[in-house]
Amino acid sequence: MQVYLDNNATTMVDPLVAQAMGPFFSEIYGNPNSLHKFGTASHPALKKAMDQVYKALNASDNDDIIFTSCATESNNWVLKSVYLDHIVNGDKNHIITTEIEHPSVYAACKALEEQGVKVTYLPVNHEGVVEAHVVKSFITDKTALVSVMWASNETGVINPIKEIGEICKEKGVLFHTDGVQAVGKIPVDLQDVHVDFLSMSAHKFHGPKGVGALYIKDSQPLSPLLNGGEHMGGRRSGTLNVPYIVAMGKAIELATTDIEEKIASIRAKRDRLEDALLELSDTFVVGDRENRTPNTILISIRGVEGEGMLWDLNNAQVGASTGSACASEDLQANTVMLAIGADNELAHTGIRLSLSRFTTDEEIDYTIEHFKKAVFRLRAISSSFAKVGPTPGGESKECELHFH
Repeated sequence: MQVYLDNNATTMVDPLVAQAMGPFFSEIYGNPNSLHKFGTASHPALKKAMDQVYKALNASDNDDIIFTSCATESNNWVLKSVYLDHIVNGDKNHIITTEIEHPSVYAACKALEEQGVKVTYLPVNHEGVVEAHVVKSFITDKTALVSVMWASNETGVINPIKEIGEICKEKGVLFHTDGVQAVGKIPVDLQDVHVDFLSMSAHKFHGPKGVGALYIKDSQPLSPLLNGGEHMGGRRSGTLNVPYIVAMGKAIELATTDIEEKIASIRAKRDRLEDALLELSDTFVVGDRENRTPNTILISIRGVEGEGMLWDLNNAQVGASTGSACASEDLQANTVMLAIGADNELAHTGIRLSLSRFTTDEEIDYTIEHFKKAVFRLRAISSSFAKVGPTPGGESKECELHFH
């Protein structure tokens, strides 16, 4: 059996999505900006895809949703355009983000620091949550933007986006959220929260890689990241990727239709897997179960190196990761675990398991069996665990970091 549990890195394309995009490769292939019928033939499908995204997010007619190549582009667009619009050509010099952001936000902020921007990287609490009152305490009259991810790609922990948004609105500060791990996994209602910019990527909810979007509240000004044409109302140049845009519309519709039922099904499997793995001694899961995306587990097994665990799981045909796929070749300690206060040894042991709506009960059973076999084998040869020793009775210990 092969089991894929790395859905926070990417997801399989839903067969219905692949079917929807198929005709736009070789049948309806004209450039949509052309005036002839080969170009205009794609317009109804593009409008449908746009409507599907608006509906899924409950965006208003006054808002803009601009298709991009991915969320990395969307994140960079917001940060670098705010830099141009409000720092270079304005009277601001400060951006607030967090220690746990995706590299596409974190690295962009580091690049802006080299241009003289003051960036505050907020800490998280012991659950991995960015607390709203902490955000508020760092906002000044020089703050141009707050950027806080909606849900963590590594832990699944959900940040208080509604509360942070209200603070930013009250303070007159722009608010951006990387919504990649939220859209399609939990309800995202943009009429219920104050968000100026939201980034998303189709391949996180069973669409193809290479297409994403940026939501812009009230169609407010934002300098283009790409110049060269009048595509997407002049906001993002480049010939529209019609098949992928069609696919994104279909994927987000499928992901958000009856989303509560999908959440319940995925969460039940996640919780069963988590409960079984916590039967192992000295194992800790990061984040309150009720405040995580329903598909995600970041588990640490004291005495077991994360890379060694991945090796055994891979040999058993189970796909998992040690955290962000964008840093999968980095053998350093997990930065999120360090941010929540884990010691260096424990921060090297994190394994992320992320399910999808296609994950089956049989796959969960198989994973439990082979995960436990791997832990027993690796602990038997681990000198570090020999020094720690298992807890009496084989039960997991309470952790001073309050992992759950």
